Amino acid sequence: MFNRTLLASVGLLALTCVSALAQQITGTPGSPGATTTLDGKQLPPPDPAFGGVIRQKASDSQAWWAPRIVPPKGAPNVLLIMTDDVGFGAPGTFGGVIPTPALDRIANAGLRYTNFHSTALCSPTRAALITGRNHHVAGFGVVGEAATGFPGYDSIIRKETGTIGTILRDNGYATSWFGKDHNTPFYQATQAGPFDQWPNGMGFEYFYGFVGGDTSQWQPNLFRNTTPIYPFEGKPGWNLTTAMADEAIQHMKQVKAVAPEKPFFVYYVPGGTHAPHHPSPDWIKTISDKHLFDEGWNKLRETIFANQKRLGIMPPDAQLTAWPKGLPEWDSLGWEEKKLFVKQADVYGAYLAYTDNEIGRVIQTVEDMGQLDNTLIIYISGDNGASAEGMLDGTPNEFTFFNGVQVPVKDQFLWYPFWGSERTFPHFAAGWAWAMDTPFKWVKQVASHFGGTAQGVAMSWPGHINDQGGIRRQFHHVIDIVPTILEATGVSAPHTIDGIKQRAIDGVSMVSTWDKANATTATRHTTQYFEMLGNRAIYHEGWVAATTPANLPWAPSTDTPPDVIEGYAWELYNVLEDPTQSNDLAATMPEKVKQLQAIFYLEAEKHDVLPLDNSTLARFVAPRPSLTEGRKVFTYTGGMTGVPNSGAPNIMNKSYSITAEVDIPDGGAEGMIVTDGGRFGGYGLFLTKGEFGFGRSKVVFLYNLLDLKRTTWEGPELTSGKHTIVFNFKSDGPALGKGGTGVLSVDGREVARNSMEHTTPITFPEDESFDIGEDTRTPLALIEHRYDVPFKFTGKINKLTFDLAPQP
Repeated sequence: MFNRTLLASVGLLALTCVSALAQQITGTPGSPGATTTLDGKQLPPPDPAFGGVIRQKASDSQAWWAPRIVPPKGAPNVLLIMTDDVGFGAPGTFGGVIPTPALDRIANAGLRYTNFHSTALCSPTRAALITGRNHHVAGFGVVGEAATGFPGYDSIIRKETGTIGTILRDNGYATSWFGKDHNTPFYQATQAGPFDQWPNGMGFEYFYGFVGGDTSQWQPNLFRNTTPIYPFEGKPGWNLTTAMADEAIQHMKQVKAVAPEKPFFVYYVPGGTHAPHHPSPDWIKTISDKHLFDEGWNKLRETIFANQKRLGIMPPDAQLTAWPKGLPEWDSLGWEEKKLFVKQADVYGAYLAYTDNEIGRVIQTVEDMGQLDNTLIIYISGDNGASAEGMLDGTPNEFTFFNGVQVPVKDQFLWYPFWGSERTFPHFAAGWAWAMDTPFKWVKQVASHFGGTAQGVAMSWPGHINDQGGIRRQFHHVIDIVPTILEATGVSAPHTIDGIKQRAIDGVSMVSTWDKANATTATRHTTQYFEMLGNRAIYHEGWVAATTPANLPWAPSTDTPPDVIEGYAWELYNVLEDPTQSNDLAATMPEKVKQLQAIFYLEAEKHDVLPLDNSTLARFVAPRPSLTEGRKVFTYTGGMTGVPNSGAPNIMNKSYSITAEVDIPDGGAEGMIVTDGGRFGGYGLFLTKGEFGFGRSKVVFLYNLLDLKRTTWEGPELTSGKHTIVFNFKSDGPALGKGGTGVLSVDGREVARNSMEHTTPITFPEDESFDIGEDTRTPLALIEHRYDVPFKFTGKINKLTFDLAPQP
């Protein structure tokens, strides 16, 4: 019974580990140094059968070790880079005026792709990028904040669409993710998990970044793996753009120092240039001194387009699309508007240049480690078109857009000296977004036109991409990156992951375009649908049929949208001859439009695009699964920090009460009892710090309306002992953003009553959090009752209760 000799020969040992057909085995099977590659059909692979001998005594037995899994011989490191909200024409590499030497470096060492496309919004593009499937198939038909309960829109990356992180990790790569994670469903982004939809649960062994659509670069919503961290506290001038590069550099060095032969896959996705535009001050000065934007957005388009033709980015006969009627011409603006808008563009330009510079440091580290020749670098400039979410005039606080509030130009000058600093959460005016998408029309959010989906891409791998500085015009889409990486690494797409049959990858590899002889061959990606928020298009064999957008992306609207099927006009373009979509042929070729429409609906049914939905506000405020859905009473004891909005009591658009039972020590106390939000919006109940020993321990409730207006309720100084503090708010609703009356009471006695005309209608800043016992990231108060974070409560919180009225 103890004699379990399972295999007798080396050949049989090898067969036991994995299929012998597609594998490379090194070393003596069963020895500690043996390695094997996988056939890739099943991930993770089954445990190999023991190949040694077991008898009663170890001295009579034979040890046997399972071989270590490694990638195929010659598999490169992979550095996959993608920036955020960068228009096609923004970087100098693709004709823009903003210097991007790191992007230049990759383009000059390899290839530039000028006909590459995204999905038109952040998290859908990212889901498609890491899965190789179309965004609806990956569950992200729209950004997660607008998820709905349909398979193509629920913001859950399905188990049947395993990520490139999982595939490479299980094939022996060291996998990591740095920067933006907009693919964890926001209702699963709390410390309670589940964590299978976090980067660590999607195949990335190490994560350092933020969760959500954006974050302050000065005080970010930052995680190491699944733990919130606050490395910026007490460090003026700290910026995530640099810190993230530092972290990635250290990680790559560590991997290669510990395991020199183990290739890495680094997914590097900084926040730049999504709002808030937060470059360091030296970069603002550098770009401002160049006066790149002084002549305005119309002249900028002409300059960029001329550059694109000179560089070969656009063919000689390409046309510059017309300026839209919905945006003002630069010459129609007043002096104040021009002054403000140039400042906005300078800060945006500085942010792009700064982001590219830090990416350059990461690339230089790859060379310094001697790994450049063995690294495939893919640098995607933006995950969608430039963003017009700053509205017509821009904003010092992006969350004014998400809450439907426009800030007049004259009021924005209050923030002018600080634009780009931690005192702002800024976004530029929509005219700049249209200009950054030169030569195309439309912007981020608009999937029907190339202004929303065209991305410049550079790709290099010395010795494998030898047409240095070449340009490729073949049509490609973000879903083509995964099959490109798989072909380059020699790793197969698995049939199953964790026992779950995998859906076929939708993209096609771009490797065939690396050969100079194939520079002008026809694209292998012949058909691609586009859809976002009801706008849709179909690319098929050089033709594009597209709907005319019904809503303006820079104008938040509560108007009823048109019928999603019948309420849209369709346009038609021959993009082989008209790459900028300048000449609409729909009126003269109606049958071609019908043919392409039919193809769109076939693709829509195949890829879970149905049901089509062009609602916006309704989707953002719709109930979703979460730890708080349906709860009316929330009770806490002790401190807690870093809870995202999805895990916090939602006080918006309803009546509510907050009751804090506290114990104050001798000499009084200070600090935050509870808060959700910070400098750019939110609320807090706290005891004051006071000034020069006076005014400490006063009870204050403060409501910050988008950094535009702060309303306070102030009570007495609390003496030592137990106290009960109650803030009760009666809403004037039901309606979004309605005001109301708040009453602050201490120990059963009313101490302050105040009214607000408006409250926050849609969202508090998503990069802030719900904190009890201290305040993380940014302070709520600006001048009156000002304090420094973390402003820890020096008393004791015995019990904290939120009681919410039903949602109207």
